[in-house]
Parts: sequence; C-alpha cells; structure tokens
Amino acid sequence: MTLTTPSALDFLDYAPAPESRGILSLREEYGLFIDGEYVEGHGTPFATISPSTGEHLAMMAAGNAEDVDRAVAAARRAYTTVWSRMPGAERAKYLFRIARLVQERSRELAVAESLDNGKPIKETRDFDVPTVAAWFFYYAGWADKLEHAGLGPDPRGLGVAAQIIPWNFPLMMLAWKIAPALAAGNTVVIKPASTTPLTALLFADILQQADLPAGVVNILSGPGSMGSAMVEHPDVDKVAFTGSTEIGRGIARAISGSRKKLTLELGGKGANIVFDDAPIDAAIEGIVSGIFFNQGQVCCAGSRLLVQESIHDEVVERLKQRLTTLRVGDPLDKNTDVGAINSASQLKTITDLADAGEAEGAVKWSAPCVLPDRGFWYAPTIFTGVSTSHRIAREEIFGPVLSVLTFRTPAEAIAKANNTPYGLSAGIWSDKGSRVLAVVDRLRAGVVWANTFNKFDPASPFGGYKESGYGREGGLPGIQSYLTTGPTDAVTAAKGSTK
Repeated sequence: MTLTTPSALDFLDYAPAPESRGILSLREEYGLFIDGEYVEGHGTPFATISPSTGEHLAMMAAGNAEDVDRAVAAARRAYTTVWSRMPGAERAKYLFRIARLVQERSRELAVAESLDNGKPIKETRDFDVPTVAAWFFYYAGWADKLEHAGLGPDPRGLGVAAQIIPWNFPLMMLAWKIAPALAAGNTVVIKPASTTPLTALLFADILQQADLPAGVVNILSGPGSMGSAMVEHPDVDKVAFTGSTEIGRGIARAISGSRKKLTLELGGKGANIVFDDAPIDAAIEGIVSGIFFNQGQVCCAGSRLLVQESIHDEVVERLKQRLTTLRVGDPLDKNTDVGAINSASQLKTITDLADAGEAEGAVKWSAPCVLPDRGFWYAPTIFTGVSTSHRIAREEIFGPVLSVLTFRTPAEAIAKANNTPYGLSAGIWSDKGSRVLAVVDRLRAGVVWANTFNKFDPASPFGGYKESGYGREGGLPGIQSYLTTGPTDAVTAAKGSTK
C-alpha cells in the first residue's frame, strides 16, 4: 500500500512483497474436534471470511449444547482414564511434540492467522506463532516439576477445563490456555471466537500429528451460546475466559456458588506515561507499538498516552511524522505495518467512539493513507486535547486510536493513569530508574513495562485488577490456577469413578 504523504514518497517506496498462500491448504469444511476426531455439529454451519477482503475462506461446523455435552464427556473420560494418571514427564513429551510441530508448520499457521484475523504477516510470523511454541515449550518444562514448586502437597489437575478465547490473538490465546492446563494434568474443551476459528481447527491437525490421546483437547466452533453451555456445564471444574468485561461479569455470576475455579482476563485502557527525561526516540517507537500493534486490538494496548506538558508538542509532532511512515494494507504483504479490523461490528465500534471523541471536543488526526475499498479498515488515528471525562479516554476502543492527555507532575500522572475502572497494563518512559520504581509502585495495573511496551514472556505472569479481571496467565501462577492440592476430594473422586 503506497501512502499519499509526500514525506513517505520522497524517501522510499515499497514494492509488494506478498507471502505465498501456496503453503496453506484449506479444507472446504471443518468439523468440531471432539474425542480426537472431526465430527459434524448440531448447529448451523457458518463461513469464516478474511476481514481484509471479505473473501470466503472455509465453512465451519457449529455446535450446540448437545455438542458441548459430547465434548465434556470425552474430556472427562480422557482425564479419568489417561491424562490424570500419566506421569508429568510423559505429559511433557506431548507438549514438547506440539511445540515442535507448531514450529515446523509456522509459515502455514502465520498465513492462516493473517487471513482469518486480518493482522499483518510480520506480526503472526514474528510474534504470534513463535509465542505459541514458546508457551508449549515452557509449560512442558513444568509438567514433571510440580511436586517441587512449593505449591502444596500432591499438586494435581482439577479435571475438565472449559476455555473461551477471543478473536484478537486466536492461536496465541489458545496456547496460553491449553499449555498450562495440559501440563497440570487437566483435559480441555475450548471454544475459539466465531470470527476467527480457523487456526484453532488447524491446531487440531497438530494434535492428531502429535498423537495426543483422544479427548484430552476438544475444540468447538460456533455461537456464543456454546460458551454459556460450557461455563454452566455441571461436569466442568475450571473456567478460563479472555474477552470483554461485560461477558466476564456474566460468567462470574453464572458460576457463583459452584465449586468451579475461574480466571478472567478482560478489557483494559492502558496508560503509557512519558516523562520529560524519557528517551524520546525509543518512546515514539514504544508508543506506536503500544497502540498500533495488531491494529490496537489488544486488551493491554497503551491507548491512553500521558505526556509531560513540557514535551507534549514535540512528542505529538514526532509521533505524527512516524505515523506517516506506517504502511496500511494487505496483511499478507511483508511490508504492511497495520492490517484490517477484524469485523464489521468492531469497525463500527471504533468509528462510533472516534466520532464521539470529535463531538466532545477532542482534535482528531489520522495518518494520510489510502484504505483498501474492500474489507474493514481504519487509519491510525491520534486524538489531542483529550480530557479524562471524554469517552475516548474512558472506554476501551479496541482499535488503532490513541488518546493523548498531559500532566505536570508524577502525582498527576499517577492519578490520571489510575482514573479508570480497568487495571491491566501501563508503561513508563523515563531515564531515571528511581522515578520508574516510584511510579510503578503506585500504579494499579497488573503489568507495567519500563521503557518498552507489549513485551511478553511465558515465564512472566500476566493479568489485571478491577474490571480487567483476576487470576494470572504465564509463569508459575499460570499453571497454579489449574491445580488443586492436598487429600483427594471425596466429591471429585466420586465424580471420576462414574465416568
């Protein structure tokens, strides 16, 4: 995609560099993956499309409550007869095998993710898929060490885990959920988002290649009602959900009073704080990564930029210059920086909130670029003159839209950063380590990055406070949430003996 801005044309122009689709061979139809096999669903099949073009990719089977029953029953059988009885070292072998297969099929998975989600191939190739493999490698290492991790006596799996993942990182969120659950000795029923089911079903092929015992992982595509059936199923022991705060609240209410364990990773409105002594060049790149990575469709995006008043004009000007160099277009082009919005409904949400920002008096500036005439697109956008009362400063936009606010003192920066119902992430840019540590200590955010943003490691726990959910994914806490300890519960024992 050639930008119209003269500054970009003066210095460089990029010839198309598309990733070949030849490595990806899609079936016309994909079934539900239950008990180690693809099966037909009892719901109405639906199409998955490419958000960058509207192109039809494949037909997907849709399940209903009956299919959830089948999947949970298969998971319970696998848990009782095979997986919970298998030594941790043997479980680890399967996770290692899955990780290696993900690496071997990385190009195929990257192309599929970019087609089905709309994100640039440079992100799926260099971040999403490598992170998937890293998560399985990491938790494979934990599978035979749980007794030595200080988690309590006789750590073991809970049973059947119901997992529901979002559309913004379909394959990566799948790995974040499945890897620790399997390492801990649980079996899984997982539901991908209805707009991005493709890579989850390709992952089912990898499970077959790895000879994972039937029923250990079951993958259900279909409508949101299936998620409700999974959450409320009486034979589910653990629920893990990543998605909107509204749905997370409903899940918490649905299992209240039950014996089910729950982790929720919900919305965010992350603050990216830039002090006057910050390394400006690095900060500009961090700001761009913080909000325009994956088109801003990131729960921990740095969507609120808090800039110290004395450097506000310089930062905004340099940020605008940097945005004119971003290339918006075909997700499969290796030159593309910003891809397509995932769906028409998400594009409408972004557009409506941006319109509200203008109506409330903020000043909108969008990068000068030509958007494709097919698919769902939104130009990288900055709002200045934003106050904390504006909707664009309070509500999660989940798109490539940055709200810029100012502050004078560290205390004001902290107050504005914490002035949100969310508490998932934040970033701090400063040359002074003492300042960074002092501010970090007062921020109510689950993850705080210093002089960087959007960096992840499987050994580092991730999660939020307040309306951003509770529980942690990654690291030892990520597997601990799938474990129980102490004497075997009589109810659990009775449940297992009847399956």
